[in-house]
Amino acid sequence: MDSRTIIKKVIDFEDTPRIGYELRSRKDGLYNDFRGAGISNLENFDYSWHKAKDMAYKFPYLETFDGFVRHDEYGNLWGKVASDPSMQGEVIEGAMEDWSQLKNYKLPDFTNTKRFKEAENAFKNNNGRYKLPGIPGFPFAIMRNIRKMDHFLMDLILERENVDILNDMVVNMLMKITDNFALAGADAIFFCEDWGTQDRLLISPSLWREVFKPSYIKLCNHAHDRGLKVFMHSCGYIYEIIDDLIEVGIDVFQFDQPTLMGMDNIAEKFTKHKKVLFSSCDIQKVLPTGDKELIQQNARDLISKFSSHGGGYICRDYGDYPTIQVSQQSVDWMHEIFINEGVFKK
Repeated sequence: MDSRTIIKKVIDFEDTPRIGYELRSRKDGLYNDFRGAGISNLENFDYSWHKAKDMAYKFPYLETFDGFVRHDEYGNLWGKVASDPSMQGEVIEGAMEDWSQLKNYKLPDFTNTKRFKEAENAFKNNNGRYKLPGIPGFPFAIMRNIRKMDHFLMDLILERENVDILNDMVVNMLMKITDNFALAGADAIFFCEDWGTQDRLLISPSLWREVFKPSYIKLCNHAHDRGLKVFMHSCGYIYEIIDDLIEVGIDVFQFDQPTLMGMDNIAEKFTKHKKVLFSSCDIQKVLPTGDKELIQQNARDLISKFSSHGGGYICRDYGDYPTIQVSQQSVDWMHEIFINEGVFKK
């Protein structure tokens, strides 16, 4: 049974011989059921980081900023401090400084199928793996960058009409991306949209339902109509909208802090509605401790609470262990349980 079949069985809660794997940090490459892909870069666009001083002619405060900046296709300016080893950074100037720019603002054009050719080729040569491309986010993740996070949270109250217009524009863009990945042969789409702090949603649940839930329904339905499953990553405490996310059609939930909302609470809902957890051991309360017993028990709990012969759980590696100061030994302890105890005996 190849990897793609196993992941499909895990997601569909059919009889499966083991849990799913995405253990990318392993040098042996044997425990990864996925083939990822993305949208190809534009040929003449500069995506690279530059010294912040290079942009001081436009943003004078960057003259004293000891770090790096880059632009993205949306027109956002990203920055990161010099000591940051990651490639992420944060938006420091949104593309749309004022809503008066909305009428002339253009989102990136993802209708060009050439930008999905690399993904199509990767999916044709995937060695039987589940084909999971990443999309740029859902509307909140994209809009909060265009307007910059602090401004956008105020916009949700003060500029609702403009937010709704931009939201519709982003939804249409994301549907085109979904169409092109479906044509490229994807099995699903994966998006990241962080909605939680450590103890609550970033906005009220009622506002989330009013502004964003309709977009989630439209985008999930669009993907499902094209035969694609929907994977969602979110950080933080989002328990207040878990039922909504289940209702709109999220198939697989990728959490890096599976203990944050109570594993029993989440497992009960996911088992009832046949939803899948896609996670490592908890990256805040478990993996950084270096406690072998705690790490391995957390891995066992993930398997036992979320998975069975009927599917329900995919283990994974976190993407940046050095930044969260997790040793390779701790990762190996986690892998040991996932590999040895995530196999179901018949």
